[in-house]
Amino acid sequence: MAEMNIADKKKQNNISEYIIHMYQTEDLIRAFECDIEKVKEYVLKHIPAGGSTKVELEKWYEQILAQMEKEDILENGHLQETQLIVAQLDELKNELKQSDKEFKAIYKKAATHIQQMLQLAEGKITSEIQICLNGVYGLLIAKINGREIPEEFRESIEEFGNVLSYLSYKYKQKHFMSDN
Repeated sequence: MAEMNIADKKKQNNISEYIIHMYQTEDLIRAFECDIEKVKEYVLKHIPAGGSTKVELEKWYEQILAQMEKEDILENGHLQETQLIVAQLDELKNELKQSDKEFKAIYKKAATHIQQMLQLAEGKITSEIQICLNGVYGLLIAKINGREIPEEFRESIEEFGNVLSYLSYKYKQKHFMSDN
């Protein structure tokens, strides 16, 4: 299955996973010095896919790199399209805090953790959803690198995951299920 299809499926099924997938893709491109030939040699060459799937995958990475160049985020930052979705999730969070009892309970359990991380960010991050995404993405990166997560962060990350899971479910209902 082509990467593009994986990203599209994540976008429709779990928007938080999609965002994290896009962050991971940006970081992978940066890890290979924004050189598409290195990405092809050290990543794509080793993916067990053939023919048109491999070609689609190469095109997808080339498109992401081109967009990163266009948006001047080769060194750091995230694609505008992805960050627009983060903003949509923030708006959805605000709506659900007012109208959804189940979300209110999930959010209440996470609120202290979110506020603590916002304080640690010292104003560099102001989005509660970005804080949650960074926590979950940080866990993924730590696991990939074989690092242990300090106990005081584990509960926070679990609560962030609960918030993101519920928001992803509601986002899917709002943006994809209404189309059917």
